[in-house]
Amino acid sequence: QVQLVESGGGSVQTGGSLRLSCVASESTYRRHCMGWFRQAPEKEREGVAAIWPGGDKTYYADSVKGRFTISQDNAKNTMTLQMNSLKPEDTAMYYCAAEGGGWCLQWNRTNTYKSWGQGTQVTVSS
Repeated sequence: QVQLVESGGGSVQTGGSLRLSCVASESTYRRHCMGWFRQAPEKEREGVAAIWPGGDKTYYADSVKGRFTISQDNAKNTMTLQMNSLKPEDTAMYYCAAEGGGWCLQWNRTNTYKSWGQGTQVTVSS
C-alpha cells in the first residue's frame, strides 16, 4: 500500500480558505484515481473530489463545486485540495485516498481506493 500523509487542516471562519495537501510515499499519481473524502461526526464518509492521472479529469461533489479545486503535482507526489468560501457544513475530518481503480468512474465510493491517509481536521465556524 502507498503511504499517504495529509496536512493543511485547521480552523477558519465562514468564507475563509484552506489548502489541504496529500503526499504519497511513491508515485501513484500517474496510474490511479486519487481522491479526497470527508467525514463529519456521526455521518458516513463522503467523496469530495477526485482526479485522474495527469489532471485530465476531475470530479466534485455537488456541495463543493465552484468552491473546491483538486490538483496534483506528479513531480512532488503531491495532491492538493484548495478550499474556498468555506461553510460550517464543510467541517469534517478530511482524508486522502489513493490507488483508486475503475478509471475514477466510481470516484466517490470508499471501496474504489486501496490506500488512505490518517486525516486532517477542518473546522469552519460561523
